[in-house]
Amino acid sequence: MSALATSAPARTGTRPSRRSGRTTLIAWGFAAPFVILFLVFMAGPIVPSLLMSFTDLTTRDLETPFNVNLIGFDNYARLLSDPRFLRSLLNTAMFVLVGVPLTMALALAVALALNTGITRFRTVFRVGYYAPVVTSIVAIAIVWRFILQPDGLLNGFLGWFGIQGPDWLQSTTWALPSLILMAVWRNIGTLMVIFLAGLQGVPREHHEAAMVDGAGAFRRFSSITLPALRPTLLFAAVITGIGFLQFFEEPFVMTRGGPLDATLSTAMYTFNQFGFGNYAYASAASYVLFLAIVALSLIQFRLLGRRD
Repeated sequence: MSALATSAPARTGTRPSRRSGRTTLIAWGFAAPFVILFLVFMAGPIVPSLLMSFTDLTTRDLETPFNVNLIGFDNYARLLSDPRFLRSLLNTAMFVLVGVPLTMALALAVALALNTGITRFRTVFRVGYYAPVVTSIVAIAIVWRFILQPDGLLNGFLGWFGIQGPDWLQSTTWALPSLILMAVWRNIGTLMVIFLAGLQGVPREHHEAAMVDGAGAFRRFSSITLPALRPTLLFAAVITGIGFLQFFEEPFVMTRGGPLDATLSTAMYTFNQFGFGNYAYASAASYVLFLAIVALSLIQFRLLGRRD
């Protein structure tokens, strides 16, 4: 009896572990298609592309891959001494430093207006602001070319006040601000939806208590709404910063990087080098951009992260 009594708990203890192991195998079976595709088409190419950036691989080496040489950090040193790459970094930095705060501020203003101020036709306004997000970049480029051309809508509007507008897309001074304005308009809808969701989580009781204490609208916004939106602001800043650092479509369809590289972005510079057959050089440029994305994300987490 004592032997049976001691063996019974051991037998029942193995059943949960077997059931758990079977459940784990079934879960991995369902996850396997995604894991395999992710490893083959996303995570897998990252390692070879990083190794490629330390070689001199070009189009000429495709037929004789054994002639490829390891050159260490030479590609990165060439990039840092290439004036066109440095100009692309400067353009990208300007695009991010101006575009991200401007997009977030305008999107937050629109979200606040739709959440508290505008009561009639609210759905129409929401659809209107979100429409550019789901519109093709080609259609957007046609519209903005019509607005920004020398005899376009913008210069026609300025002409009413006696102002002679420039050729916005062919001016080395105004081409990049024009693309920033276009990108801001295009991305407001995404952040507006995110901010609207965040505003739903701000406790109404806090606003009511502050109103009883005599706090004005600006005071309630700065002391209640903004602190409550800190996680939302962080998320919006990170995804907008990553998207703006990789800006490519706007200069590609509007200016091709011109005039005189005034709108050449780092992503477009990398794309051009890959098209020229400088695969290793383009790979090195893409990893410089990756490091910039990591650095910007860390700064945003530092500034907007949780403060207990």
